[in-house]
Amino acid sequence: MLIGLGLLLLALVLLIRFNPRTEFMLGGGLINLGYRLQDRLSSFDFVHDESITPEQVWKELERQNELAGGMRGLFPRTPRHPVVAVLACMDGRIDVSELVGDTRHYYYVVRTAGSVLSPAEQDMLELAVLNGVKVIVLTTHTDCAAEAAAVDPKLREQFPALISLMDERVKRVEEFMARPTIRDAIAEGKLLIKHARIDTTTDRLVVEVQHHDAH
Repeated sequence: MLIGLGLLLLALVLLIRFNPRTEFMLGGGLINLGYRLQDRLSSFDFVHDESITPEQVWKELERQNELAGGMRGLFPRTPRHPVVAVLACMDGRIDVSELVGDTRHYYYVVRTAGSVLSPAEQDMLELAVLNGVKVIVLTTHTDCAAEAAAVDPKLREQFPALISLMDERVKRVEEFMARPTIRDAIAEGKLLIKHARIDTTTDRLVVEVQHHDAH
């Protein structure tokens, strides 16, 4: 039986070694397993312990960073240049590594409240395109607090700066699409922009067709 198990493991190693797609999928599966192993440990859920102080939260964050940094030192990452830029809401439920199933450094991630593409973020994304980004994914997500605030009269009054940005969200995207660098890159087939809504319960991207996507 041990011989059979050894042969099975050897076959698996050879399959992984000579099949990059299998290696990538296995790596993604192990990453997801790691997420789930941590997720179930409620005894270490220091963030939601109401008795914990901000200083204790910071100390725990430092400890976790030390552990993560040590692992990264033992197993260095491969330097890569991003080819995808993702605009995502700052909502903590959205994890871009899980979203794309890929932890390699092929992604710029821009996080803003309500996925609003303000002028500063427009500049950042345009610079990213000049530096080699080929795909931009502009996302929104389900159960968004910023979207909910935008339709609540009381919250609109309480958070005027956020609401102003939310009211202009579509306009800001149109401004970005009209930038000469972006417009020309799309026309030349060098850039693809996709609009998608993230289902925060499943991390699935639902692509939304915009008027400028239709040809």
